[in-house]
Amino acid sequence: MSISNLRRRLHHGDVDGRKNEHVDISSADALNEPLLGSSHGNGGSEVYDPRRQDLWDDDRKKEQLHWSFLFSNLIAQWAQWLANIIVGSGSIIGRLFPFSLDNQSNPVDLSPLQEERLNTLRRRLQIPFDGSRIEHQDALRQLWRLAYPTREIPPLKSELWKEMGWQGTDPSTDFRGGGLISLENLIFFARNYPKSFQMLLNKVQGQRSDWEYPFAVAGINISFMLIQMLDLQSTVPSSKSGIRFLELLGRDENAFDRLYCVAFRMLDAQWLVKRASYMEFNEVMKSTRTQLERELVLEDVLAVEDLPSYTMLDK
Repeated sequence: MSISNLRRRLHHGDVDGRKNEHVDISSADALNEPLLGSSHGNGGSEVYDPRRQDLWDDDRKKEQLHWSFLFSNLIAQWAQWLANIIVGSGSIIGRLFPFSLDNQSNPVDLSPLQEERLNTLRRRLQIPFDGSRIEHQDALRQLWRLAYPTREIPPLKSELWKEMGWQGTDPSTDFRGGGLISLENLIFFARNYPKSFQMLLNKVQGQRSDWEYPFAVAGINISFMLIQMLDLQSTVPSSKSGIRFLELLGRDENAFDRLYCVAFRMLDAQWLVKRASYMEFNEVMKSTRTQLERELVLEDVLAVEDLPSYTMLDK
């Protein structure tokens, strides 16, 4: 990628400064924390750029941006918490104000194949990324090899990882809330849709913002979003999207990974349409989820490949 095509990409730290913490997806509350936040403590760099770290000299502007982003995340979490109370079937507010979510439906009985594949997927969701495990280290190296086939694989702690859009020099600190499956999703994307993967990694399509979303961290967020959207933290998904996903999973054991690729491509397309920049990442993520939910419930969608947005993927 030429110097003229390089874009400045913000480097993001955990909202509360905690690092390398696994969040158990078996709890619904554990999935309500945003993964893409501003850097705060623990030596994290505020700006992501492989050649130029200090892009903001105005400390006051940086601090204002940081607190503005934290506040927006706090408002989003409170809104989600309030919505859960209102629509809860057993809550007093829910009985006084009978809201209904279009995305809610009744649970369905699973076929033996669906149950087997759902259990396999749920076991994957429970595995945290552990930087001390050789197989997890090898997976990171495999992702680098797929992303940059002609380049030497760097040490597991290196400034070079930032070029892929990790938060800092150690990618293992970025998996909080995402777990190993988010790395597996990125590897699946790179293997099965290499042209689209490279296009998004290098930000080569469309008119880009000066402040771009970081590729790898965005990928973790997409895995996180899909877990929520498909209601995979429940024993059996009961949302319309979750039930439709079970049908797709019955036909394709890789439905989750394939849906991840569609969601990532869709996010980038939404990003370009909205002419978005870093501070609008959460908004773009929400609109991506909404569009994906709409496509999932279309009657003629019998496989992930039937989704209208699947046509944007290029192998």
